[in-house]
Amino acid sequence: MGDAVVSPAQPEATAQSFPQRLIGVFISPSETFEDVARKPGFWAPLIAVVIGSVAVIETMLWKIGAERITRANFEQSKQAASMSPEQIDQAVSQAAKFTSVAMHIAGFLGAPIVLLIIAGVGILIVNVIFGARASFKTVFSVVCYADLISLLGALMSVALILFGDPEHFNSQNPVPGNIGFFLSQHDVSKPLYTLASSVDIFSIWLMILLGIGLSKATAGKTKPMPIFLVLAGIWVLLILAKVGFAMI
Repeated sequence: MGDAVVSPAQPEATAQSFPQRLIGVFISPSETFEDVARKPGFWAPLIAVVIGSVAVIETMLWKIGAERITRANFEQSKQAASMSPEQIDQAVSQAAKFTSVAMHIAGFLGAPIVLLIIAGVGILIVNVIFGARASFKTVFSVVCYADLISLLGALMSVALILFGDPEHFNSQNPVPGNIGFFLSQHDVSKPLYTLASSVDIFSIWLMILLGIGLSKATAGKTKPMPIFLVLAGIWVLLILAKVGFAMI
């Protein structure tokens, strides 16, 4: 009786490096998220996103200053319309220190908190709505890698802060990714400005990447388009809520 022939085990494919995945998110997201789903890991993209966020905040505070940022935001509020210039100066002076501290904290904690929320929504979509099975680590890794596109927005923001006009810089809408960036808040109604600022290309891009990545996290059991449509529905509801609050 002859010996059974045993086929040699196929070596497991090596995971892509972080630089490869970073580039892949922009040029080949399907292959990149397949690799992320196979070998999930979130620390590298999460740290990169936080560094980008901190860079924008610190550059903003250094070049523009907390007081100018506070004044620009305060003057857009309904409260400022009923106050004298002296009262506005006093309110801005008192709030500027808080603004500075809050922005420092937001630079470090803002992105991780938002990404955790998005990952929670992603788990709800793929595991509850579509009945797939994806671990939180895999979903969070997909979310962190998808959000690497925010580094492009961070680079654009830093460039505009350094070389643009500080007097016309809008800290709440710093990147020309939506129509609202090109509108003056003084010339249009607040609901219209909120709507124009909310429909931005980076949000749509992120949802497309999340659709691809979360589909890979389920090993293709859920297709990208249904995931994208659910995300888009949630996004539209959030925009409508923002516009509704702006009308109050």
